[in-house]
Amino acid sequence: MRIAAIQHDIVWEDRAANHAALAGPVARAVDEGAGLVVLSETFSTGFSMTEGIGEPEGGTSAQFLQAQARQHGIWVGGSCAEVAPDDPRPYNSFVLAGPDGEVHRYRKQHPFTYAGEHERFRAGRSPLTVQVGDLRVSLFVCYDLRFADAFWALAPDTDVYLVPANWPAARREHWTTLLRARAIENQAYVVGVNRVGTAGDGTQHCGDSRIISPLGELLAEAGDGERVLLADVDPAEVARVRARFPFLADR
Repeated sequence: MRIAAIQHDIVWEDRAANHAALAGPVARAVDEGAGLVVLSETFSTGFSMTEGIGEPEGGTSAQFLQAQARQHGIWVGGSCAEVAPDDPRPYNSFVLAGPDGEVHRYRKQHPFTYAGEHERFRAGRSPLTVQVGDLRVSLFVCYDLRFADAFWALAPDTDVYLVPANWPAARREHWTTLLRARAIENQAYVVGVNRVGTAGDGTQHCGDSRIISPLGELLAEAGDGERVLLADVDPAEVARVRARFPFLADR
């Protein structure tokens, strides 16, 4: 399957503007053969912790993803702030929509306490792996990338890890290094999709999105501008790498 990572800027707290801006890049990715398109973390608002920023599950952000998936006959995912009925604090939800109407939600397990996310957002409790065509795809969000044990736990049943982010430019070396480490140590593809531009709170974002092979090779990479990255991924390659280098068995 061909995967597209859309590295984009985000209009602060303006869902309609972001949905309008992203429709074109999604269409271009589809024209290039993408069957799975990944947007950034909080793709429709930026990484805002403004009180009330959450929307209901199945709100306009999820509807946008579902509409794009249905229109183009592909899978589309990205994270957004969603409020469950039992608590006013939102989850940072990675919503993955399929072409036939199915929707999966991974709730970010590790709120970014350094920036106070744990005070405004709820933590998810469950990992998630989704069957996307022939691929076993495991979902994470941004700060989750620092917790290797979470990736290790899912490795035996994962071909591709998806990691949308709003990773700051000040720690860009951490982002690129950890993405590659997660691929090498788990012998799986990693798709890291970071935003670019300046957030409404003044945080600078570096992009540096990557699609990385199970051997740690860079299949596609971006600098600091808006761009659509594309790479072909194959579960058979994951199986070949793990058979040739049976490292996972030694954990």
